[in-house]
Parts: sequence; structure tokens; C-alpha cells
Amino acid sequence: MEVLYFAWVRERIGLPKERIETDAATVADLVEQLRNREERYAMAFADLTALRVAVDQELTDFDAPLAGAREVAFFPPMTGG
Repeated sequence: MEVLYFAWVRERIGLPKERIETDAATVADLVEQLRNREERYAMAFADLTALRVAVDQELTDFDAPLAGAREVAFFPPMTGG
């Protein structure tokens, strides 16, 4: 699965994207696996209220299932006008 990071999430993790193998059932499970990898992931995912997520380019919640997903993207909420 491709995992994409945008804006300050990318800055904290140090990667724009990566391919990972996971057995995570939901986005929240994936986040927990990532948090446990290294401190930089733990910092990036410390406050999920400051993040949005999309699965296969569809905006969703952290409890969304990952079965069959090809891509997960994490990014801060959009602002501006």
C-alpha cells in the first residue's frame, strides 16, 4: 500500500510517500503501527484531530476499513480562501 504524507506531516516524517506492507484493518490501526515505528512517526501522529485522511483519494475517517485499499494519504485540514 502507498502511504502519502503532505505539508507538516511530510516534514515531520521526512518522506513524501512510502510503500508499506500492513495487516491493519482500519486507518486507526495503520496509524498505530506507524506511531510504533519511530519517534518521528509518533510526533507526526500525536494529535489526530489535527489530521485528515483519504483512502484511495476519498476523504474518510480514521475508523475507515483498509481492505482492498491501494493508497492512504495524511494531511492537515485545508484552510485559506
